Amino acid sequence: MKHIRKICAVILTIILGMQIAGCGTKNVNSPSEDGRLKVITTIFASYDFVRQIAGDKVNLSMLLKPGAESHSYEPTPRDIIAIQECDVFIYVGGENDAWIDDILSSIDTSGIRTVKLLDCVDTKYHEEIVEGMDSEEGHDHEHHDEDEADSDHDHHDEGEEEWDEHVWTSPINAMSICNALTDVLSTRDPDNADMYRENCETYNAELADLDEYTRDIVENAKRNTIVFGDRFPVRYFIEEYGLSYYAAFPGCAQENEASAATIAFLIDHIKEQQIPVVFKIELSNGNMAETIAEDCNIKVETFYTGHNLSKDQFDAGETYLSLMYHNADVLKEALN
Repeated sequence: MKHIRKICAVILTIILGMQIAGCGTKNVNSPSEDGRLKVITTIFASYDFVRQIAGDKVNLSMLLKPGAESHSYEPTPRDIIAIQECDVFIYVGGENDAWIDDILSSIDTSGIRTVKLLDCVDTKYHEEIVEGMDSEEGHDHEHHDEDEADSDHDHHDEGEEEWDEHVWTSPINAMSICNALTDVLSTRDPDNADMYRENCETYNAELADLDEYTRDIVENAKRNTIVFGDRFPVRYFIEEYGLSYYAAFPGCAQENEASAATIAFLIDHIKEQQIPVVFKIELSNGNMAETIAEDCNIKVETFYTGHNLSKDQFDAGETYLSLMYHNADVLKEALN
């Protein structure tokens, strides 16, 4: 699937080459025609960060449509042209965004400031994976996935490991990301720099409150282990708060059906530790979590990564903070 996406992106880029070239090159030191920076983000978390920092001082849009599954996203010709014409382009980076690097290397980016979220924080697992090490090496948090339940099944090609690109799920990382975004916005739009920095300071204080709220829940909980009957794209959150976990699949694995051995493995640990909640990820069908919950007579709750949200949630004005406070509240239920 990743190879197909890469090929499609390259083909789209070639087809659009002449059309994009005709769009001209922007002045790298000035905002767009309406006086506002044109900012494009690929996912919801960074979209909301910019929204909190810049408000209506920028022309902000998100490539990923509300309700869309982020890992199966395919760029359209319109998307590629929009990237070429923007002032600031913000994306995650890493393996799932390889198509973006292909596009950026094929268009004129002299007028675009690009920001990778992975460059804004300390990506704890990247060096380990690059060096071919076990992603668990050096970490004492309990991690169990299908590999332990079914030793005959391997999620990865030999020499490869999943690593979590969802750095923003940690509120502490979110602060660092917001600081980096504020620096870029201030550089591109110095007339509004003071406002951007003031808004960032205010927002970071709100993120600090979220962090304190979540830490208090964890520190006063009866247990510290949670279960995901789904993929597991929240490792930075788990590591931030010293939690242990069991998950059906590592990271953002493409699998969506677990083996009977995996489900039995998770059910046994839930019953053994009397864990009252099993989590699913937003926009997931939740079938696996529902199966586990029915057998264990427990609740299914949604844990939001901030990658995307439903159209109804987007239209209702949900934010990164509201989603993360929801996570904290269901975490409290799961740990007690």
